[in-house]
Amino acid sequence: MSNQLTDRFGRNIEYVRLSVTDRCDLRCFYCMPKGFRDFEEPAEWLTFDEIERLIGAFARLGTRRVRLTGGEPLVRRNLPELAGRLTRVAGIEDLSMSTNATRLDKHAEALRAAGVSRINVSLDTLKPEVFKQITGGKLEKVMGGLMAAKAAGYHPIKINMVVMKGVNEDEVEDMVDFCIEHDFTLRFIETMPVGDTGREASGQYVDLQEVKARLSERFELLPGVMPGGGPARYVQVAGTDLRIGFITPISQHFCETCNRVRLAVDGTLYMCLGQEHSYDFKPLLRNGAGEAELEAAIRAAIELKPERHEFREKPDQVIRFMSMTGG
Repeated sequence: MSNQLTDRFGRNIEYVRLSVTDRCDLRCFYCMPKGFRDFEEPAEWLTFDEIERLIGAFARLGTRRVRLTGGEPLVRRNLPELAGRLTRVAGIEDLSMSTNATRLDKHAEALRAAGVSRINVSLDTLKPEVFKQITGGKLEKVMGGLMAAKAAGYHPIKINMVVMKGVNEDEVEDMVDFCIEHDFTLRFIETMPVGDTGREASGQYVDLQEVKARLSERFELLPGVMPGGGPARYVQVAGTDLRIGFITPISQHFCETCNRVRLAVDGTLYMCLGQEHSYDFKPLLRNGAGEAELEAAIRAAIELKPERHEFREKPDQVIRFMSMTGG
């Protein structure tokens, strides 16, 4: 059989977003409810051995990119050890991580040495009081982590900013200036109705086509590209190295080029962020399944991948929180 995963719609699935925990040390109001405690118990988490084995099976079927996500991945102990193990999996060419950066100052160098080459940092505001409002945390911790990542040599470092009406939309230009100053890449993201928290945040939805038009009044925006497996559509700010990506699941969906699946910490593989199609790999891993059986299960799971999400048509469809799926 071909060592390539192709779904029913002809898309090559070569990117796994791997959640190593559903826990987080922040409480972004669009991601996880304040006071939420219904986390997976550690006994239900995939072990490092199980993760390595499953990612190995994906790699034999053509997966080339893995992104460590959460919750907040650095809440999981000994993450650099797992990163090193995944880097050594035959076929994996790119290991990256999404983080809120609150703990990155302690782990940036170890993760870089282990093989994590690129980092995305969630940062919705440059104002401490607004950061507290959105996350319940302290902006200074994120800034410390960002500077540690920069000093450790990560490139690119991408800043992910969820743009929200009445919350931070007035900071769009300030974030552009910040990223130019520090040689970061910037990605704007639309709010998504994932779980009750996401649906509540949809009241602050901002169409990023409007943001792009606004930026074009101040900056000359040129067509741009960035390496990686993500969905952003990029422009470059003329006269700078800054590339700005627009992730637009609502105003301009990108489902026709979707190349990714999401593996939750409990071994559930989600085929789409905006649908409930899933496949549970934990029973196979814990009941002695062989390599051929694992690979057959992965192929069966990919057959479940839907053509597209339905955020506009069925905004109440996804009941799980974003932190449960993985970033």
